[in-house]
Amino acid sequence: MDLPNIFTKEVAEGVIERINKLTPNSQPQMLAHCCVAYEMVYTDKHPKPGFFMSFILKSFVKKMVVSDKSYPKSSKTAPAFIINDEKDFEAEKKRLIDYIRETQVLGAYIFDGKVSHSFGPLSDNEWNNMFYKHLDHHLKQFGV
Repeated sequence: MDLPNIFTKEVAEGVIERINKLTPNSQPQMLAHCCVAYEMVYTDKHPKPGFFMSFILKSFVKKMVVSDKSYPKSSKTAPAFIINDEKDFEAEKKRLIDYIRETQVLGAYIFDGKVSHSFGPLSDNEWNNMFYKHLDHHLKQFGV
């Protein structure tokens, strides 16, 4: 794994420990935003991209999202990840923690070759990088 392995209990619980340091003053929208990556795995809430958008995502966005490199400063947020409505801090925190734990329990082998909503089949390492990097990026923004 390029980044800390979110599929291990130690790393998953370390991320959860950081989430638990957030306060209700932290934006619950950020927690909801972080849930979107998991919603795309575990729910049908978000429509799959059409052929053209899928081509764009796989050709130009995938590498940035699944690599171990930090997001560029000028990265645009995909529309599905923009959260504008009011969210409950505790509910969103619980939801995100539940997704992290569910993913860790399922394990890397379940995700190896699993088809991503936006990027097609990904290796377990690519899934790990996508999940961990996104969480770490936003937790650092909030100083945890």
